[in-house]
Amino acid sequence: MEFLFNSKGKHIANIVNNQLHSPTGENIGHYILNDEIFIDMRGRYLGEIFNNNRLVYNTHSSYRNVNYGSYGNYGNVGNYGNPGNYGSVSLYSGFRDIQL
Repeated sequence: MEFLFNSKGKHIANIVNNQLHSPTGENIGHYILNDEIFIDMRGRYLGEIFNNNRLVYNTHSSYRNVNYGSYGNYGNVGNYGNPGNYGSVSLYSGFRDIQL
């Protein structure tokens, strides 16, 4: 299990067994290992890891127009707690916080 944060350091998601889950546990996406990106529940590009633990949207990603199909809903993994604020980071041009 890994905690993921936005650029402001707010806890926004968890990775559990290559599945993306909200802080409250709902399955909200999947990790595509070969492309190192996350897709949403409809199979569309959701974002990628920036600076080791930030989940961000890359506006220049070549995966934005790819549909990976539905990988199914893996259910609720429960609440892993709140790790608190992780501190702010500056994003490079073309990257922005994702909207979950």
